[in-house]
Amino acid sequence: MNISYALSEFFNKGSARTLAAKKNVVFSFVVKVLSMAISFIIVPLTINYINPTQYGIWLTLTSIVGWVSLFDVGLTQGLRNKFAEAKAKHDIKLARIYVSTTYFYISILFLSVWVLLVILNSFVDWSSLINVPIVMDSEIRMLTSIIITYFCLQFIFQVIKTILISDQKPAKASLIDLIGQAASLLIIWLLTLFTDGSLILLGLGIGVFPVIILVIANIYLFSTTYKDVIPSIKLIQKEYRNQLMGLGLKFFILQLAAMIQYSTSLFLIARYFTPVDVTAYNIAFKYFLTLQGIYMIILSPLWSSSTDAYYSGDYDWIIRAVKKYLLILLPFLLLGLIMLLFCNQFYDFWLGEGVVDIDFRISFLCFVFFVLGMFASIFVNVINGIGALRVQFYVSIVTSIGFIILSLIFILLFEWGVWSIILASIISNVYGYLFAPIQLYNILIVRNTNSIWFK
Repeated sequence: MNISYALSEFFNKGSARTLAAKKNVVFSFVVKVLSMAISFIIVPLTINYINPTQYGIWLTLTSIVGWVSLFDVGLTQGLRNKFAEAKAKHDIKLARIYVSTTYFYISILFLSVWVLLVILNSFVDWSSLINVPIVMDSEIRMLTSIIITYFCLQFIFQVIKTILISDQKPAKASLIDLIGQAASLLIIWLLTLFTDGSLILLGLGIGVFPVIILVIANIYLFSTTYKDVIPSIKLIQKEYRNQLMGLGLKFFILQLAAMIQYSTSLFLIARYFTPVDVTAYNIAFKYFLTLQGIYMIILSPLWSSSTDAYYSGDYDWIIRAVKKYLLILLPFLLLGLIMLLFCNQFYDFWLGEGVVDIDFRISFLCFVFFVLGMFASIFVNVINGIGALRVQFYVSIVTSIGFIILSLIFILLFEWGVWSIILASIISNVYGYLFAPIQLYNILIVRNTNSIWFK
C-alpha cells in the first residue's frame, strides 16, 4: 500500500465526528511538538537570563497568581459544554447567547478581581511568605502586579479558545498559544542580548505579547469563522448565566482541585524548602509533562466529541473511542520508562551539567503521576463531556483537602523531601484512576439512569 493511499484512507474513512477528530489530532501534534520545543528552549534561556533561585521565585509567584483563574466560577467550562450542545442541536442563536453572556460576566469578574488583587498586593509580606530576602520585596511586589494584570486580561480574551475547543477545533486553540509562546521566546532572547537579568523585564516580556495575540485572535475569528456567534450586548441574559454556572460551578470545583495540587505544591516547596527546590521540581515536572502533552494532543477531541455523541445517542462510538485510547496509551508507557532511565543525562544536556540538582525520586514519582494521569484522562474527558460530574465533584473536595493534609504530614511529621509532595498528589488523584472508570462503565454499559453515576 503506497503512502498517499494510506493517508487518503486515514483522512477520509470514518464518521464526520471521527474525521474531524483525526484532522485535529494531526494538526495538534505538529503544533504541540513546536510548542514543546519552544518550552524546552525557554527554560534554560530564562534560567541563564536570571538564575535558578530567581526562576524558582518566578514559578512560585505565577502559580500563586494563577489562582485568579478560579474567579471565572466555571463559566468558561460551562460554555464549553453548552456551546457544543447548542451546535449539536443547530441552535446558532442559543450558542450566541451563551458566548455573549460568558464574555460579559467574565469581563466583569476579572476586571473586579484585578482591582482587588492589585490593592491587596501592596499589603502582602512576600519576603516571608515565599522565603526570599527582604531586599527583594519591592521588586517582587511590582512583578506580582504585572503578573496579576496579564493573567486577568488573558482570562477575558481566552474565551475564544474555549469556543474553538468546544467546536472540536482544539488545534486552532493550540496554535494561538504557540504564536504567543513564540513571541515570548523572541522577547526573552532579545532581553538576554540587550539587558541584565531582571524579573520585571522577564514578567513584561512573557506577559504582554500573549495577551496581544489573544486580542488579535478574537478580532479575526469573530470577523470570519464565528461571525454568526459574535458577542452582543443585546444577547446577554442572566438566566443563561445561571445555566452556564449550574454546570460550570461543578467544573469550577474541579478546577480548584487541580489548582490546589499544582499551585500549592510550588508554594509548599518554596515555604518549607527553597526557591531552588521549586526550580528542580518544576524541571522534572516539565520533562514528564511532555509525555502527557503529546498524549493529550491525541485525546483533545474526545471531550467535545463525547458531548456530541452522547446527546446524539451514539454510545457505541464512545465505547470504541475509549478502547482505542487505552491501546494508544501502551507505547506512551514504554516511552515514559525510557525517559525515566535517561532523565539525569537529559537534564544535564538540557540545562547544562550541574546547573540544577534533581533527586531521582522526584523524577520517578513525576513519571508515575503522569502515567496515571494519562490513564485517568481518558475516562475523565468522556465524563466531563457527558456532564455527569456529581461523583467527581464530591470526591475532588475530599481529595483536595486530603492533598494538603498529606503533604504537611509528609513534610512536617515524617520530614520527607520535596518528592513527598508528588506522592501526596498521586494518592489524592484517586478519582481519575479508580472511580472514573467505574463511573463510565455504569453510564455506558449498565445504563442505570437513576444511579448517582449519571448525575
